[in-house]
Amino acid sequence: MEMLGVANTSPAVIFLAGGGAVGRDYWNVHRKAAELATSVIYDRAGTGDGAPAELPRTSTEVTDELRGLLRDAAIDGPYVLVGHSLGGLYARHYAIRFPAEVAGLLLLDPAHEDYNAYMPQELRERWEGFDAAEAAATFENLPDEVVQLYRGLFAQELAGWPAEVREPLIDYHLSPHGLKAGFQEASNVEQLYAEVRAAGPLPDVPLLILSSTTVDPFKEVVSQGIPEALLQEEIEAKSRLYTDFAGSVPRGEVRPVEAGHVTIHLRGEQAVRDAIADLLISSQPTEKKQQGGAA
Repeated sequence: MEMLGVANTSPAVIFLAGGGAVGRDYWNVHRKAAELATSVIYDRAGTGDGAPAELPRTSTEVTDELRGLLRDAAIDGPYVLVGHSLGGLYARHYAIRFPAEVAGLLLLDPAHEDYNAYMPQELRERWEGFDAAEAAATFENLPDEVVQLYRGLFAQELAGWPAEVREPLIDYHLSPHGLKAGFQEASNVEQLYAEVRAAGPLPDVPLLILSSTTVDPFKEVVSQGIPEALLQEEIEAKSRLYTDFAGSVPRGEVRPVEAGHVTIHLRGEQAVRDAIADLLISSQPTEKKQQGGAA
């Protein structure tokens, strides 16, 4: 766990990484958030530098772990939870389970239990034919050209990062452990969806959803053979889902971001910072909000 930022501020901003990602993947927006408040990144058990754990785990285990880590670090709630992809699902579950501890939710292209239901039939059929176990079995001996392809993609997106942060992060993502962890953690996603669905509705907290609007290079690589028009249909369907989701709560909003799913916090860095700033302001007492607006 790494904590940075403004001392003695509340709420703290907590980043929940996407599946296959780790805390350091959010190094850039973590530092942007630290300009505004206390900001925290961490690695879930079984991933990155997190504690050893068998994967996959339940969302209850994941949210209990986060709550325990925050308490052990004496980081008091309430929190603004920033969840990307699978981390967005965990953030929602945390808010449902511990509503008094959450001041706001910022979800970046979040995983959602109704995602597939909104998608084109052709795309769903393609996904059903994907064998995750078969793909994971190839990670021990990835061809060098594949490794170099992904190394180049990461290097391009993280070009402005310090080498001491960038290079170990890229090495982790291309290691058998890093690759397997991402697949293993999300291998029970249908059970995670059922768990969150059964947990009940979100509490009445501000909800901002950042929705990516482009196909980034990472998506292009894993979508070879899928027509560009079909990928655009996925983006449009996702936007409809998020709009409906935001409309189902009292204070929900969707903001489009010109980035892809993997790169939403990289290419959309300013959008993430702005959304965090807005959630921090909305969590303050009325007189403080007025002072902030006057400034």
